[in-house]
Amino acid sequence: MQVRFNYIEASPGAFQTMLKMEGFNKTLDAKLYELIKIRASQINGCAFCINMHTKEARKMGETEQRIYLLNAWREAPFYTDKERAVLELTEAVTRISEQGVPQDIYDNVRAHVDDAEFVAIIMAINTINSWNRLAISTGMFPEQD
Repeated sequence: MQVRFNYIEASPGAFQTMLKMEGFNKTLDAKLYELIKIRASQINGCAFCINMHTKEARKMGETEQRIYLLNAWREAPFYTDKERAVLELTEAVTRISEQGVPQDIYDNVRAHVDDAEFVAIIMAINTINSWNRLAISTGMFPEQD
C-alpha cells in the first residue's frame, strides 16, 4: 500500500480547518468522542482512523471489551443509555443519505443531552466523517506496530 499524497503538505489550510473542528469538539466527554470516532470509522471502513482511535481510547482507559464490541453495541450490555443513543445517532448521521435522522433517534438522544451538547455531538460526527474521507481519499493506512 502506498499513500497517494500528503494532504497536509498539499493544503495546510485544510488541515488547520480540521484541527479547528477538533478543537471545537473538546467540549464533549473524551471517551464518548472516541466511541463516536471509532464507530463512524468502522462504518466508513477507515482503517487508519480505526487504528488511531482504538489506541487513543485504550490510553484513556477504555476497556478492550467495549472497543471490540463497538460494532455490535446493540447486542452488548456494556454501554450506557446515553452512549447507545449517541452511537445510534452516529450511525444515522454517518449514513444520512439512507434515511436522514429519524425522529425516534433524535428523541432518544435528546432525552440525554441539551441543545448545546446535541450540536457538539453532530459536530463530532461530522468531524470524524471528514477525517475518514480525507484519509481514505488520500490513501492513508495504518502502520504495523
